[in-house]
Amino acid sequence: MTPDELGALRDELEAFAAEVFAPLRRSDQRDKGISYLRGLLLDGRRKSMQPMAERLGIDHQRLQQFVSSSTWPVDQVRSRLADRATRALEPDAWVVDDTGFPKDGAGSPGVARQYSGTLGKVGNCQVGVSVHAVTDSASCPLNWRLFLPASWDPVMAGDPAGAAFVERRRARCGVPQAEGHRPKWQLALEMIDELATWKLSPPVVVADAGYGDNAHFRAALGERELRWIVQVKGLATAHPVDAVTHQPSYGGLGPRPKPRYRTRPVSLAEHVRAAGRAAARTVTWRRGSRDRLTSTFVVLRVRLAGRRPRLEEDGTLPACWLLAQWPPDLPKGSMDQLTRPSSPKAPRTTQHTHRMIGYTTKRAPCAAGLAVAGRGTAMR
Repeated sequence: MTPDELGALRDELEAFAAEVFAPLRRSDQRDKGISYLRGLLLDGRRKSMQPMAERLGIDHQRLQQFVSSSTWPVDQVRSRLADRATRALEPDAWVVDDTGFPKDGAGSPGVARQYSGTLGKVGNCQVGVSVHAVTDSASCPLNWRLFLPASWDPVMAGDPAGAAFVERRRARCGVPQAEGHRPKWQLALEMIDELATWKLSPPVVVADAGYGDNAHFRAALGERELRWIVQVKGLATAHPVDAVTHQPSYGGLGPRPKPRYRTRPVSLAEHVRAAGRAAARTVTWRRGSRDRLTSTFVVLRVRLAGRRPRLEEDGTLPACWLLAQWPPDLPKGSMDQLTRPSSPKAPRTTQHTHRMIGYTTKRAPCAAGLAVAGRGTAMR
């Protein structure tokens, strides 16, 4: 925003700051908070302290001290931001995703050579995991975490010298002692749980295959009784929904055997191939930049398997919906491309994960190639 545009919104901005920064007891902290907010909104490529202070015409140390060392209730401010964003957006879903921040050096906390969706490859970067509230036209972060790679955790160092190096590196960056390496899906669950303590709950949780392929993540969402729809790969395996379990006879020694399936699970691609194009239906949903968006989808009920699936009390696997986009140029009766992600005819994956919510909340289809939806998520 230009200074004139920002000045025109002065009353609204001050009202917003008064609400968000109300937990700050000292007036000087609240003043620094609104200065920091103005600095973020003003035009300018760099949003670090010194460039923002120059644009505001103030000493950059005021902003630096406010952000890095001033004691104020960060969590309370974040909870107010999340609550306001939820009220303003009335989101259709919460999106779990991660974003890479390319870096030139090695001094920033969490920086390492790792995959970045921003770069589309492995590069030197930080990675942030976030939960966004989304609609068809807007999104806003509700919660976020910095991902710490294993190379930033002294517990995972191979020897004492390596652990000491990591400790020194963490100390320079101010990484709290309690923070260590945790998988991204676990960070996502922590954020969802924290949002629940702020009395916020998702209409539906959506995520790409980086999270959806993780059975622990899906099971944890189910345990929290949340509605969810996540992207998965075609090589994931499942039983048909009508598959029945067999109870082995008990020999009288040791624990009783659990029910088990006699048949082997097959890939999700095989399930879609078996259903065939005759089971697909064409759906048209919202208007895009050029025309209305239309595609063809197969919707099935399956029971996801996996290495260590979590069973129901009766020994069955939980049932879920499988939503597959049938490639428009794929010949009838052929679904081989579902198992080959590198194929030019492979199901498309979405760059905007929040589009995946459409089929369950607005009768619009999932824009990813394959997705599964948890119990309680209706397909209409």
